[in-house]
Amino acid sequence: MNIRTLLLSSAAALAAASGAHAADAIVAAEPEPLQYVRICDAYGTGYFFIPGTETCLKVGGEVRSEGEWYDAYSPTNKVGTLWHTRAELNLDTATDTEYGPLKTNMVLRWDWQEGGSTATKLLFANISLGGFTVGKLDSQYNLYAGYAGDVINDDVIWDGPYELNQLTYNYDAGNGFTAVISLEDSNSASDASSYDGAWVTSKANHYAPNVVAGAGYKSGIWGVKVVGGYDSIVEEGAVKARVDADFGVFSAFLMGGWNTDGSKLNQYAGSNLSEDSCPPGRGDLCGWGDWAAWGGVAVPFNDKLKWNLQVAYTDSKIFAATTNLKFNPVKNLLIEPEVSYTNWDSISQDQWAGILRFQRSF
Repeated sequence: MNIRTLLLSSAAALAAASGAHAADAIVAAEPEPLQYVRICDAYGTGYFFIPGTETCLKVGGEVRSEGEWYDAYSPTNKVGTLWHTRAELNLDTATDTEYGPLKTNMVLRWDWQEGGSTATKLLFANISLGGFTVGKLDSQYNLYAGYAGDVINDDVIWDGPYELNQLTYNYDAGNGFTAVISLEDSNSASDASSYDGAWVTSKANHYAPNVVAGAGYKSGIWGVKVVGGYDSIVEEGAVKARVDADFGVFSAFLMGGWNTDGSKLNQYAGSNLSEDSCPPGRGDLCGWGDWAAWGGVAVPFNDKLKWNLQVAYTDSKIFAATTNLKFNPVKNLLIEPEVSYTNWDSISQDQWAGILRFQRSF
């Protein structure tokens, strides 16, 4: 091999090596896949997967501001105008399991009253799986049967306790038949809701739960439900029966309640009046007596405007009537004026009250 051939071979080898190194230098690593938020529509609108998990999350809430004039629940409250503002945050989770969806629900509220008074509240916090629910919710006496109309002041005449701890089982046969049974915390409800000849002011040493049970059936435009609650402190209870009908152009309901002892108040046939507003020693006159009845109608004029009316009356001669308009000028914005009148014949008192509410939901 002569020198010229050796030089040419060496140059070719160097060029090949340089080319190989150059090619290696410009090879880029594969990019990491981006973790986009995935929609989780198996549990309804608004859910999405928490990145890196199989748990679905839904975030919602509302901001509300309203002016209130007097108090439909109290004949002695002459406070005049009160302005109230609220912020609410809702967090729901759901995960698929071999027993069905494992869900949680949490609702936090922050309230600001005129005069600088503020309050923070854990409204609801509960876990559900396979038909069972444990934690804080409204009593199934109200939640299962349905609230007393689409009005703000719907429970001027007491329709049952709210916001209590419970262990509940809901059954749905899938053919219109449903049922519920619930053990409920007897210490959760207001002291003013129990009267057995004297006001029950201490529940600290009472550990037996209250019991709620109900059943219902819905077919076509008609639905009927019956639910009963037992107050383990007073050892009395109440039963409510309800009929709903939706005729398209309007919907209506009729609900009646029976108190097992009309001379007493219990947490399921109680009173929204304070002891100071009742005749001395006669707290039972501020409740139902033996029975109570509610009825209401809702008329949707169009997809932005709806009119509601609710009336109620008791054996103890308490009459309550409320009407409102629900106006949604744009989606998720509500403007709601409401007027209420209450008459307590047994204590010769009455009250007019009004509310103007603005609410943005998300």
